[in-house]
Amino acid sequence: MSRFLIKRAFKELQKRCHQIAKSKGFWDEDRNDGEMIALMHSELSEALEGLRHGNPPSDKIKEFSSVEEEFADCIIRILDTAEARNYRLIEAILAKLEYNSRRPYKHGKGF
Repeated sequence: MSRFLIKRAFKELQKRCHQIAKSKGFWDEDRNDGEMIALMHSELSEALEGLRHGNPPSDKIKEFSSVEEEFADCIIRILDTAEARNYRLIEAILAKLEYNSRRPYKHGKGF
């Protein structure tokens, strides 16, 4: 898939995440950045808890594991926040991937 198509699809997904959150009342008032990051973190904590319990099927979307659901929730929260704050997330991801591809093995630490 071309870089252009990736960016376009990602930006549409980012917009959709934010539109749903807004339609459910989560942006009736501006949200605090610290709160948003804490909510992202809580989704990862829930994923960890799922792993501690053997990664059972999700309670809400049965065809996925609890970890898959919580990772999805975290990404949705990130995309929602990125859209609300006009962050160029996909551009940053692509730039960071390019940067990481040029880094030395294990970042040159030789573990």
